[in-house]
Parts: sequence; structure tokens; C-alpha cells
Amino acid sequence: MASPSTPAPADPRRPEPIPLTVLTGFLGAGKTTLLNRMLRDPALSDTVVIVNEFGEIGLDHLLIETVDEDMILLGAGCLCCTVRGDLIATLEDLLRKRDNGRITPFRRVVIETTGLADPAPILHALIYHPYLAMRYRLQAVVTVVDAVNGDSTLDSHPEALRQAAVADRIVLAKEDLVKRDRLAGGSDALRARLHALNPAAPIHGPDIAPSELLGGFFGLDGKSEDVRSWLGAEAFSDHGHHHGHHHHDVNRHDAAIRAFTLTSDVPVKRAAFEMFLDLLRSGHGPKLLRLKGLVALAEEPDRPVVVHGVQHVIHTPVQLAAWPDADHRSRLVLIVRDLEPAFVTGLWDAFLGRPRIDAPDAAALTANPLAIPGG
Repeated sequence: MASPSTPAPADPRRPEPIPLTVLTGFLGAGKTTLLNRMLRDPALSDTVVIVNEFGEIGLDHLLIETVDEDMILLGAGCLCCTVRGDLIATLEDLLRKRDNGRITPFRRVVIETTGLADPAPILHALIYHPYLAMRYRLQAVVTVVDAVNGDSTLDSHPEALRQAAVADRIVLAKEDLVKRDRLAGGSDALRARLHALNPAAPIHGPDIAPSELLGGFFGLDGKSEDVRSWLGAEAFSDHGHHHGHHHHDVNRHDAAIRAFTLTSDVPVKRAAFEMFLDLLRSGHGPKLLRLKGLVALAEEPDRPVVVHGVQHVIHTPVQLAAWPDADHRSRLVLIVRDLEPAFVTGLWDAFLGRPRIDAPDAAALTANPLAIPGG
């Protein structure tokens, strides 16, 4: 893990990172329909869309010309390229062509995954690769869920659960079809299930304006209020102080996936925060589906750090010039699988030095995090 030490001053010669959105969702969820709508929106001009194979997505009416073997120009002024091999190689190739003036400078990238994809490896590539992490900035993970078949898909396919769990925004496609069937109760039950799975992700209907899916803390516009929406910590206020409680069928796979927050009113010592992240990553990385947060370090509490991670990969924390709003608490949002929130909360409290009646022994936690029951 990279140390969350104060980053070097920004290099004026280094270009601003390019915002990147990951569009995911299970087979048949409606990703193609949403992507077509997005590409018609003027807000997405000068966008590169990366798809797995052109044949899988119906963009024929948008095509203009072939730029080269793996790249086509779309009617909206966007470029579309196909991943024939490694996503990292494709992203690097795009940067080379952009920097060399072989393609028009693009303003953003949208990656459309296959329906069976676990998003974690893609997010790994974006935050782990040192060059790509410098040139691209993950803006949002948008997950499309089929309102008609979504419930059964979540029951049957763990990939669909992970896609919904790591989302920053969820789009409920085909909701109009469900609403016609009054006897089915509409999509309320599915919405409630998705909210329990991922309280921080707003759930949109199929008519959401494409431009509204692109916002987020990692955008280039510097809007401070985006931190609040990106973090989404307020969504947990109805789920208890530290973590959410799930009330649906315990036989469902989503019982193993938990979303919760860690907070602190008192700034955290840098060394303690680094050790907390390192123990969590090294001891329980595969169970950590997503981590994102805003943390006040005791050494410089007026300049919080933004932390972002997927499984055992934690992106180098970025230090902000100032707090984005009046809330100066440290807030971490975690989505985990097969890991008890009470264990993580106990670990957090141990490093903060605050007593907890029900917490495991702090010395045991820090000495051997792998030995804790439920960990």
C-alpha cells in the first residue's frame, strides 16, 4: 500500500487526470440502451467509450468511420474502442494517441464491462497501475439493474451482487414494465433490497439524464459539494451509528455483503491511520469490496485526505487544500463480504484509542488481526 503521506506539490506540466466512468450490470440489464442514450447527450461529447467487442453492442446507427483497427468514430463526436486483450494496454494506447495528436483530445472515458464481469479487477487496474492512476481518475461506477429480472439475478449470480455493491449510482432499467403490473408491487421491493445492499448509492429510474450519472468527487470541475454525494455517508443514518442492518431473507447471497461507515470526531494520527489501512488490506483484502472516505489527520487536520480502495489495493490518498464543507469528521464508507462490521469497527476504535465495551482486545487486534473470530 502506498503511504498516505503528504503528496508532492502538483507538477504544472502534468496534465489533469481524465475522469473515467465504469458502466456495469448483469447480462441483459440494459447497459446498451443506457449507453446509447448517454452517447446522444451533448454533455458526453469528446468521450471515449471502451467496449469489449463491437459486436456485443448495437451502436451501428451512431457509427461514422473507422479510425483504426480497434477504434471507430461515433456520430456524437465520441470515439469508441474495443478491448481485444488487456484493458491496461488499451488505456495506455489511448493516452499515447492522445498525447501524440493522433486522436482528438478526449475529455472523459466510459468503460462498458461484460455482463459477467466482477468490477473489482477493472477498478484494480485503475487505482493500482502507477501511470494510469496518475492520468485517469475514477469518477463513478454506474451499475444497471434490470427491474424485471433483477431480484432473481441477484439471487442466482454473485457477480450481480458485487456489481450492485460497489456502485456509486444504480440505474433501474425497464422499471416502466414492472410498474404496469400492479400485482407485482412495482419495483419497491427491489429498490429496498438494493438500498440495503448499498445504502450510499442513489437509485435512479431509467429516465435519468445521462449527464447526471457523470458527477462525482473525482471530476475535474472541483465542486466541493461532490465529496458529500460521492461519499454518501448520510445514507447510513437510518442504519445505526456504525453499520447497517439487513432485514431480508438470510438465505440470500447478499447477507454476506455488508455496507457500513466508520466515523471519528477527533483527528486520527497519521501512523495509526496507515497501520489501520495496512492491517485491513493485508489481513482482509479479498473481503474488502470497496472503501472510500475523507479523513482528518492529526498532523494537519485542516487538510483532509481522500482514501479510495478495492480489495487489497488502496490508492495513494489525496490531500485536499481544505475541507469541502462544515463537516470536519473523518468518514469512511466500507462495503465488505464475509467480514463482520463489528470486527472492523473494533479495529478502528482500537487505533483511535477509544474504549469499547464490546470491542475485542485492542492488543490482540493489532498483534494478530488474522486470528480474530469473524475476521
